[in-house]
Amino acid sequence: MGMINKIVTWARIKSPWILHFNTGACNACDIEIIATLTPRYDLERFGVVLKGTPRHADILVCSGPVTRQIETRLKKIYDQMAEPKFVVAVGTCSCTGGVFSGCYNIEGGINTVIPVSVFIPGCPASPKAIIDGVVKFLRSLEEKEEVGAG
Repeated sequence: MGMINKIVTWARIKSPWILHFNTGACNACDIEIIATLTPRYDLERFGVVLKGTPRHADILVCSGPVTRQIETRLKKIYDQMAEPKFVVAVGTCSCTGGVFSGCYNIEGGINTVIPVSVFIPGCPASPKAIIDGVVKFLRSLEEKEEVGAG
């Protein structure tokens, strides 16, 4: 069983499947996330594939602050993902609530609702910053796996 777990972990690190979810952003970070997935920046060279369902995704990429209307949906989507699951907060609003912090309908950053693995700040976060954050995160998973194997 140990060998199967190693193969599954290796596959998740080498080919992570992501789901993009907007929790209430102004769309600037969404545009940057979509730009990151285009051939110009080619995130697929790292094995990253965009999926349309949380049941097939390993990484949930969120943009925007958590609004009261979206809070339960975000939890539901997170719960539908298979273990191990990771969350990437893209943009200042997603990290802390940003310029919307303190508004009547804003709960805060993504980490107020679900655990976040990686924070990528910026308003909006550039495609290069998104790629850098995702690649560093994948490398950290790889290093953890190597430490755990030894």
